[in-house]
Amino acid sequence: MLLSATPPPGPRPAQEARLLEEAVRHRGLTPPASHPLASITWLGPAASNPALAYRVSGDPAHLAESVRWIEAAARLPHWGRAHMPDHDLDAGWLLHHLSLALRWTEGELPEETASLLRYKLLLQGRRLYEFAVASEGGWWSSSYWQNHNWICYAGLATAGYVLGKEEWTERARENLGTVLDLMPADGSHAEGVVYWRYGVPFLAIHLDLLQEAEGVDWWERGGFMAHTFDYRLHQTAPGFAFNVDHGDCHDRRSGHSAALYYRLAAQYGIPQAQFMGDLASGPLLRAEAEHSGVRPGILPEAYLEHLWYDPSVPAARPTATRAYFPDLGLLAARTGWDDDATLVSFKASPGGGHGAWEASAEHRAERGHETLNQGHHHPDSGSFVLVSQGAFLAVDEGYSNRKKAAHHNLLLVDGQGYADEDRYHVYRDIPFERQARQRDVLVGAADGWAHATAEIAAMYAPELGVRRLDRTLVFTPSGRLVLLDLAEADAPRAWTFLLQTDHPTEELADGDRLIRSGGAVAHVRRLAPQAASVTSGVTEVAANPTSSTPELALTRTLHTLRVTTDRSPEGLFLTAIVPGASCAAERAACEEGHGVVFTGGAEHGEGRGCGEERVYLSPVSRRIRSELVVADAAAVLLAGGRPAYAVAATRVEVGGRVLLEAAAPYTGVLDAPDTPTTEKADRS
Repeated sequence: MLLSATPPPGPRPAQEARLLEEAVRHRGLTPPASHPLASITWLGPAASNPALAYRVSGDPAHLAESVRWIEAAARLPHWGRAHMPDHDLDAGWLLHHLSLALRWTEGELPEETASLLRYKLLLQGRRLYEFAVASEGGWWSSSYWQNHNWICYAGLATAGYVLGKEEWTERARENLGTVLDLMPADGSHAEGVVYWRYGVPFLAIHLDLLQEAEGVDWWERGGFMAHTFDYRLHQTAPGFAFNVDHGDCHDRRSGHSAALYYRLAAQYGIPQAQFMGDLASGPLLRAEAEHSGVRPGILPEAYLEHLWYDPSVPAARPTATRAYFPDLGLLAARTGWDDDATLVSFKASPGGGHGAWEASAEHRAERGHETLNQGHHHPDSGSFVLVSQGAFLAVDEGYSNRKKAAHHNLLLVDGQGYADEDRYHVYRDIPFERQARQRDVLVGAADGWAHATAEIAAMYAPELGVRRLDRTLVFTPSGRLVLLDLAEADAPRAWTFLLQTDHPTEELADGDRLIRSGGAVAHVRRLAPQAASVTSGVTEVAANPTSSTPELALTRTLHTLRVTTDRSPEGLFLTAIVPGASCAAERAACEEGHGVVFTGGAEHGEGRGCGEERVYLSPVSRRIRSELVVADAAAVLLAGGRPAYAVAATRVEVGGRVLLEAAAPYTGVLDAPDTPTTEKADRS
């Protein structure tokens, strides 16, 4: 597709209109005569989009526009100025775009321009290739899970195919194969949604080039590309415009790539990806372009939208409301996709995810290579983001240079966050055993429950003696949230529960806290402990998101609610968060285990009634003893008019009725036609 500029057959009027519009967007600008201090990645698409527009329309004005930007970029002595000139993103971007511009206009460019461009591509390609060879085992050359690796090698490959430099394409192909083998098969990405939309398109570009130039089809290799749309989809906020901002995210509006959606839709026949592509290139395009903090941004991807859009793929609105990505320990659940629906996203895993953490440790031991760059990873295992009624209610920090657990919805021990934090690379050089993980994951039916327990004790400094810090999160069918935090240490500690919001929480007469963001609200009820110190204050987070533009600075103000216990070797927080209209959240009486009962109120989203919902939890001892529920289980979840669910259960009795007896722990639905009988469970 890319080298030959040949899209899938069929009409593409919207994509052609986008391309022709993008081709003229820079006509009023004067190309820089010298290298600015800021990044020059945008010069590449400024040349490639009009080059493709000329190929499509035959209009010589587009060719002239492409020539303007080709000559400007080719006359700069270096590509990149503030950070790693000739050896990083600027070089990768420009190699890709200007090589395509050369291929698409070959024979049409003025001879002097063509000669200049070919010389410059050879020079810059050699510089980038030699750096990749010399720096193997360090930085992006072997950072297989990182966007710099994908972009620089895709740029080198594009130039190699256009110029016939096989040593470049061979090295790039070898790296791509390693990347595809190592990336998580569940499609998740530890750098977060913003770097997903920035980096993963270049994996698709490289795959496209490899297939066209060499006839090698690696689209199914490893599984990452086939499943990564699901990851991106379930990190989309209700209403589709915004994204969940785990990891480094410049903002909540930098997550869409219409081009990548279209390519994944075409390759794997995903109607929901086609739907998202149509949204991102249509109704959401202008807001994404204006408010996104990522540059060059979505507008310059017009060339890819034109070449990757396949009109034969039908578009379909998403319907799935639950997803779990085991490599990243990421659970996402929502009440629906409309603007006012409720979404929670909850994660816990080692730095980079399980696969990257383990493979990079092997690379370090066997080769002495540092292959996992953790610059965009956060100390956020056990944290969650809550979105409801069109607003972010429990929020993430987004982007920071000095990363701290205290910037997230987490827990502090004696006021301390994770060990070795407060730096950019929070996971660098820490013990392999310092890992968080999820267990007891339940991803219910479309209108069912979601449940997971994050184990995060290992993330705290050894001298704190934290033996256990488990956070269980439950998302109910109507969008209510239950958090149970159980902590143990070998000495008395002060345990602090943190809740981050965009605006200060308000104290209510009954002791609840109210989260308010515009017209959206959520009630926060502390069910345990009864006695605690409650304070609120401001947390300032600062970052420079790109070393190529040193003057760029981002700041975010978080409003932090802190609930701190008296010093004790054990800590327990039981918290209910109810988005929308108020309803009662009370602690259910339990001889063993912990229970929460929700009653009353009116559901805010998608026309569903609130109804009674009951949550019974015992994530450690797995013994629940109450008047209604007697179970050997980590959780029993009940909602009026809906099936009951159990987590890690061997026996469940509700209201005197035995719903499950099993030899091995069972997680799933109970009172439904396919509920496992004792006989079936014994065989599992």
